[in-house]
Amino acid sequence: MEEMKLHLRQAKIHKFEEFVDRRLKPDLVKAIAERDKVFLQQKLFSDLKRNIEKLEKNGVTSLRSMVNLGSEVYAQADVPDTRHIFVDIGLGFHVEFTWSEALEFISVREARLARQIEEYTQLIANIKTQIKLVCEGIRELLQLPAE
Repeated sequence: MEEMKLHLRQAKIHKFEEFVDRRLKPDLVKAIAERDKVFLQQKLFSDLKRNIEKLEKNGVTSLRSMVNLGSEVYAQADVPDTRHIFVDIGLGFHVEFTWSEALEFISVREARLARQIEEYTQLIANIKTQIKLVCEGIRELLQLPAE
């Protein structure tokens, strides 16, 4: 009888450990990776906003730049009119904006990205809480006295 109870307890422990390892930990890794992607997007839009503001402030309407063609191969590029820029709006689409239009778009996008970061942060906290609760349950099962 006691051997059966011990076997059931061990089976429960194994089931809980498997749930943590196969479900919760991968979910946590995925959520952190997704949030990191959103952080990267947020940084790109922040950099773009700062660059547009510098162009506006300094009245730069043309410039010469180095453009990455891929695989760290660069070419020199002349930009005759910086007052219209193309912004990646997602899914491979680019839209031509004036500086003010771009700044307005960036503002909307930054607000959406901030909400996404908050959602992922909450999801990460929830998964960590679930892991902690399951681990606490395992600890309690291990400390049960033998009957």
